[in-house]
Amino acid sequence: MDMTERVVPIAEAHEATAMPVVGRPRAAATPAAEVRNAATAQPVQLPAAAGRTRISPAKPPWSLASGQGALSLDRAFKAQLARLTFGLSPAVLAEQTFDWMVHLAISPGKRLQLAEDALRNAARLGLYAGESAVKPGTPPCVEPRPTDRRFAAEAWQRWPFNLIYQAFLLNQQWWNDATTGIEGVSRRNERSLSFTVRQALDIASPSNFILTNPEIAQVTIEQGGRNLLKGLQNLVEDCERTITGQAPSGADQFIVGQNVAITPGKVVLQNRLMELIQYAPSTEQVHAEPVLIVPAWIMKYYILDLSPQNSLVKYLVDQGHTVFMISWKNPGPDDRDLGMDDYRKLGVMAALDAIAAIAPGRKVHAAGYCLGGTMLTIAAATMGRDLDERLASMTLFAAQADFTEAGELMLFINESQISYLENLMWDRGYLDPYEMAGAFNIIRSNDLVWSRVIREYLMGGRQPINDLMAWNADTTRLPYRMHSEYLRQLFLNNDLAEGRYCVEGRPISIADIRIPTFAVGTAADHVAPWRSVFKTHLALPGELAFVLTSGGHNAGIVSEPGHQGRTYQFHVHQPNDRYVDPDTWRRETPVLKGSWWPEWHRWLARHSSGRTAPPPVGAPDNGYPVRGDAPGLYVRQS
Repeated sequence: MDMTERVVPIAEAHEATAMPVVGRPRAAATPAAEVRNAATAQPVQLPAAAGRTRISPAKPPWSLASGQGALSLDRAFKAQLARLTFGLSPAVLAEQTFDWMVHLAISPGKRLQLAEDALRNAARLGLYAGESAVKPGTPPCVEPRPTDRRFAAEAWQRWPFNLIYQAFLLNQQWWNDATTGIEGVSRRNERSLSFTVRQALDIASPSNFILTNPEIAQVTIEQGGRNLLKGLQNLVEDCERTITGQAPSGADQFIVGQNVAITPGKVVLQNRLMELIQYAPSTEQVHAEPVLIVPAWIMKYYILDLSPQNSLVKYLVDQGHTVFMISWKNPGPDDRDLGMDDYRKLGVMAALDAIAAIAPGRKVHAAGYCLGGTMLTIAAATMGRDLDERLASMTLFAAQADFTEAGELMLFINESQISYLENLMWDRGYLDPYEMAGAFNIIRSNDLVWSRVIREYLMGGRQPINDLMAWNADTTRLPYRMHSEYLRQLFLNNDLAEGRYCVEGRPISIADIRIPTFAVGTAADHVAPWRSVFKTHLALPGELAFVLTSGGHNAGIVSEPGHQGRTYQFHVHQPNDRYVDPDTWRRETPVLKGSWWPEWHRWLARHSSGRTAPPPVGAPDNGYPVRGDAPGLYVRQS
């Protein structure tokens, strides 16, 4: 036999063409036509031999069968599909619908019950129609939920609109029964499908249409249709602003550095991920321990420094606290590989290093908001593990460490959904803020979507914009790697709460945080539900002061003294106290009127070591020169 020939047994050929292990790079196979003579280095064509199998030519690198080409095609297709579905995975909807349909099909009792309910509802509506026709003021046969204000106006109680909205509520009630309480359906799928059906029904609500909404009909008649013309102008203007990337109408009257984010201060540190602002003191003496605030990078920091009358930063400074604030960079495509640990090291730890150089020997009261609070928890647990004692206390504003009850956002978090979002982020390197806002809008569609459609596009009005609304429109992006790690390790796997989250190669434990903690939950929070925030009682071994304040995720935190209608509940749990569940805690803890800010200030003062002269601004000799005036450059990035 010619020594340049290579005999390939059938078994070997089969092994060479077998599918590679998923996730492992596939070794490049040498095709038969490319086998070379050892002496001449010239290609040798192997002849076909009886009883032998020739290795087929290798696929070119662009071939779909090569694996990489198929993956690239899948990513591109799913990314485009995700833009059409607002980042929601159709596979998730298909899975939960199939689960529901199969178990409903094998539940004849449930189907009979639903049939009975449908007949009963039809009879109730018919009876109500007859009674209300001859007796105005007849009590409705079904009441809307306490939070549902769509049908509160008196006009809805007149015929035929009373029948229209009653029929809608009965139908909504029936679908809720149809999608819940079916034996065998997973709790997750049940909640997801029920939520999806509720959103679909909200689209079809009679309040959203001119002919079935008496309030819109009345305004249209009174104004001769001018409200619809004005509403069309509002719609066109909003579409133009969205397409061109402009802020919503009215937001341009709030300008960072001019009438919001104007508390005096200096930028004393800038790295590729954040700027650190040190605010100027307004009192002759300050509390010895400075306050470091870590906002979420899902938002711009100045929600905590809005107008002077509702700025938390200004309030703290006026109470004699030295305040440092992290201002995160708005990431772009070049920042796609920034991960969670980059935010810890270049954010929290870099800020603590700067404060140690500016105010040597002083411990720090660290406060984190939302995702910033989660990162602060990770940093504090790492410091506890490593015996780093630079923190005097930790404060968490609407921040979670245990994500098992993270509200309706969890309906969008599973393997399919995260993979779908990763494809959406892959080609750009970040998650677009408009796609991220879509999920929040869906959760509160009645408040954030349909009420606006009615008010601005059908009624023709414009809601005056305030500083908080203007801030909410000043959106940020999220890096691909960070967001993927955040969703997988925290939301999906709950690694932080269960002791699997690793920092620098070793797991950390929240139980290693032995410093006093102050946690704030907000009663109407859809992002970090207060019961989820309350779980800090189960994880932290030290003193825990807990506040439950009225308002939502943002308005509950921006709750300045003098804000009308604000209330809160407050209790300090000491290390030796027995655990109290959240519902019992809420029932037994007194409700106090006013803002929770003074309560926090008093708590910080109790955990401080007295007053002293303000520290210098920056530390040029230690590598922290003043780099410019607050609010800095990063907060202005669009």
